[in-house]
Amino acid sequence: MVVPDNVLLEGGAGETVRKKLLETTELHTILRLPTGIFYANGVKANVLFFDNRVASPTPWTKEIWFYDYRTNVHHTLKKKPLRYDDLKEFVACYNPLNRHERKESWDAATNPEGRWRKFTREQIVARDKSSLDIFWLKDKSLADLDNLPEPDDLAAEIIENVEAGLNSFRSIVGGFA
Repeated sequence: MVVPDNVLLEGGAGETVRKKLLETTELHTILRLPTGIFYANGVKANVLFFDNRVASPTPWTKEIWFYDYRTNVHHTLKKKPLRYDDLKEFVACYNPLNRHERKESWDAATNPEGRWRKFTREQIVARDKSSLDIFWLKDKSLADLDNLPEPDDLAAEIIENVEAGLNSFRSIVGGFA
């Protein structure tokens, strides 16, 4: 299921949906994608992988694997679109032949840049509003002023974010008409 970021972090109905998802399905993987891949420009998307299960007195979700293909990754719809080859590392980490034999690529001491990391259900539920908006990689563009994106790219990203915000606002206002 593809969802925008706000579904992973908002309170109220979003929190209720997340808790139900953790209890009634086996949510096992979240792929964090860069801005503008599936939704309107400026909207960050996530792909949730889960298996439906029969009712159980104990929650099915035990741990969730996250692949951060967002931090320090830049794609544009025209100049640098997302391609299958860009997700080869994710597919290898996902291990579709046996997803129960996965290994983290992230390690605080040996590989702090690893994009593949797991969190337990307990760690998730302990977060504010059971937020699934989890990130651990440092954004290099914020830390390294010599490595900033091109001004045109920055301007395009700002425009995309403003347009996405305006479109969201228009849809909200349109719902009251």
